[in-house]
Amino acid sequence: MSISRLDSPYLFFTGKGGVGKTTIACATAVDLADAGRRILLVSTDPASNLGDILNVSAGEEPTEVPEVANLWVANVDPEEAAASYRRRVVEPYRGAVPDEEVRALEEQLSGQCTVEVAAFDEFTRLMVRPQEPGFDTVIFDTAPTGHALRLLSLPGAWSSYLEDAPGGGSCLGPLSGLEAQREQYLKAVTTLADAEQTLVILVSRPDAGPLREAGRAADELLALGIRNLRLIVNGVLADPLAGDALAEALARRQREAVASMPKVLAGLERTSVPLRAGDLVGVEALRALAEGRAPTSTLRSEPPSPPALPGLDALVDELARSDHAAILVMGKGGVGKTTVAAAIALGLSRRGRVVELTTTDPAGRWEDVLGSEDPSGVVVSSIDPAAEVASYVADHLAAARKLHPERLALIEEGLRSPCTEELAVFRAFARALGRGRSRFVVLDTAPTGHTLLLLDTTGAYHRDVMRTAARAPGRIITPLMWLQDPESTRVVIVTLPESTPVQEAERLQTDLRRAGIEPFGWVVNASMLVGATRDPVLQARAALESRHIARVEEIAARAWIVPWTAATPRGVQELLALSESTPGD
Repeated sequence: MSISRLDSPYLFFTGKGGVGKTTIACATAVDLADAGRRILLVSTDPASNLGDILNVSAGEEPTEVPEVANLWVANVDPEEAAASYRRRVVEPYRGAVPDEEVRALEEQLSGQCTVEVAAFDEFTRLMVRPQEPGFDTVIFDTAPTGHALRLLSLPGAWSSYLEDAPGGGSCLGPLSGLEAQREQYLKAVTTLADAEQTLVILVSRPDAGPLREAGRAADELLALGIRNLRLIVNGVLADPLAGDALAEALARRQREAVASMPKVLAGLERTSVPLRAGDLVGVEALRALAEGRAPTSTLRSEPPSPPALPGLDALVDELARSDHAAILVMGKGGVGKTTVAAAIALGLSRRGRVVELTTTDPAGRWEDVLGSEDPSGVVVSSIDPAAEVASYVADHLAAARKLHPERLALIEEGLRSPCTEELAVFRAFARALGRGRSRFVVLDTAPTGHTLLLLDTTGAYHRDVMRTAARAPGRIITPLMWLQDPESTRVVIVTLPESTPVQEAERLQTDLRRAGIEPFGWVVNASMLVGATRDPVLQARAALESRHIARVEEIAARAWIVPWTAATPRGVQELLALSESTPGD
């Protein structure tokens, strides 16, 4: 398979965050446009960096890329889409119903479920829009796998919800408004499942974790009736320098990961994209990638100097000066956040602290990191969305049993809304924060977009509680207050020493500060600068790390570094080694 053969009317690129999905989507778009096809490239990812890669400002409406004839880009901003959606739903009711009902409707539309479905509304509009612009292909750069699957499954979910709850209301507003979109949503469902119209490209790194995630995505897509799938394995070091231990170890690890990929992936048509020495930013770099040409960057002949940053052991030592805190380990998907979270938890336990390790990531699987070993001294858990929804629904129904049957029916109807999962998971997240007042609770949070939605929900909850605080006895402490208190909560941002992960981490830090949450520091993970290599491609990539690490040192309150390892750390002993040794040891 070559990029130029990806000629379906609708192309979807999806995969675990950090695998190069956006880069591959951009390279495909440039290549098809250069071949004379009129291309619209759309991001539905709340953490999109389309503009950074193509050096263009992408908005909701298609914008031409000056350097590429026939290429337009658009970025579906979830917040802007939600604001437009709210206006569209609320305005017809102003002056037609009492102000109190309008305010109640606005409150219904304040949740983050509204944000996601508003973005989905834009997504389906782009899929079924009339072809006046004459685009030959629409390419969707979707969000990291968990979000993308929710996005792709929404057409069926909302169609069912419309059938089950006619004439009612939800966090999306009056269902009569949704009913008007029924034809659009059903057409999107049909298009997604039509192999003649839609091709889904799963993008992965040649690493065990991203390949497992791609396998799960393939299974779920097949279950949704979406069967036209292909696989791109990005970043393959196919020709390591003979005798170079680091290069040979990386190539060996990649080969082993590809050889043991899930069976569902092994049966797909597959393309391997070689590891590149330079940053894949700008149209010319994307053309070189699409055409299989070597990049124009000059390879270094001398290895760069390693950075003067402390290792993860120093971070754990600093955290262990207290005897309790909620530690939120955050970052773009694919940066090793789960591994770092587990290493911190085990390191704190080894230093005599009481520790709980949990996750709010819907795709989080501790066995992928801890293996089959029992992490003695650490309580391991996860927030299971299905279990939390069941508990949430049961609690609300139990409290409403004595209500009038018609009122109870309305409550039951509301609890069938897809928004219930978000509220239920938030409740569990808040409980975990509370446990951090008496022990260490290390929370491996979901990829950046989902995490920000969760924190924004926390802020909405805070505002709601404070509105009623005057009527409540005693001192009110909300989850947002815990997050803003540096003694109660330590936020650790994890990044890779690469352009996009650092940019995304910087945006995350900005958003956290806007909410009054100051990050404790950053962890730069999987650095090749800490190791020694003579392989020219790896030396060039290590040299690129220098400026990204310098940027981290400039904008982070403090920073620590974790070296790249020949094998992905797995199991208690290997994870403990990360938090008990310094770089270069």
